[in-house]
Amino acid sequence: MIDYRLLQAMAAVLEQGGFERAANTLHLTQSAVSQRIKQLEQQLGQPVLIRSIPPKATSLGQRLHNHLQQVRQLEAGLELSANPDDLIVRITINADSLDTWLPAALVLPDYPLLRFEVSVEDQAVGLRRMKQGEVMACLCASDEAVNGGGVISLGIMRYRALASPEFIQRFDLNSGSTDKLKQAPCLVYSRDDRLQHQFMAEVAGTEPVYTHHLPSSEGFIRAACAGLGYGMMPELQVKAEIENGSLIDLVPGYSLDVPLYWHYWQMESPVMETLRQSVLKAARQALY
Repeated sequence: MIDYRLLQAMAAVLEQGGFERAANTLHLTQSAVSQRIKQLEQQLGQPVLIRSIPPKATSLGQRLHNHLQQVRQLEAGLELSANPDDLIVRITINADSLDTWLPAALVLPDYPLLRFEVSVEDQAVGLRRMKQGEVMACLCASDEAVNGGGVISLGIMRYRALASPEFIQRFDLNSGSTDKLKQAPCLVYSRDDRLQHQFMAEVAGTEPVYTHHLPSSEGFIRAACAGLGYGMMPELQVKAEIENGSLIDLVPGYSLDVPLYWHYWQMESPVMETLRQSVLKAARQALY
């Protein structure tokens, strides 16, 4: 059985950024906070905090902190929490959704002081944080529910293979030669981003040879407009660039549809249920 007094001490250190501030928040001495965390680590047989400045959670500490936040949410739903607005929600989402349609869904008028801790993962791999118990919900491209979790379809994000007119002219890509396309530099968001590889496999039967790694959704588009390379970009995010001609299709008529799903724990607090409904509403307005 977990002693929640010990978990609260760990959470306070993480949320306040140090032992002294945590002690002030809990109305304890700094030594008492330190002792509670040591006791927790002794019970578990492994550390929950990395004693850095500020302190950071270990992998186990992250899971425990996430668990405590879920307990707090359930208590708030039962009106057992003294401060139901002081809640933290951890979610994992893909960068393209964060940069386009999702932020509007995070505005929950019923919870004006709700705090979000968002981690960004490629839509193909984000579910692993959910499986590890580090987050309370996940937006990704997998429809496979985790144990104890549920999943709903949000819709489709459409991607197009785009580049600047100058880039296409420089590499003579208007000729339709797949050999020339193979030699053209490609933009990749991260090593988990396989959209460009899928595009090349479908149209040229190979993988990109020359790649630039750009871990910024907006920077990715700006680099394409500047002529650094070509890449797969969400149609939702580049409508203006397509309309003004600063980005054009490498293969006219080609698009790649990526399904998106919302994963949540079946033991869902009122906060998370409200968030899920808000995400679903926003997705239906923005996605295919």
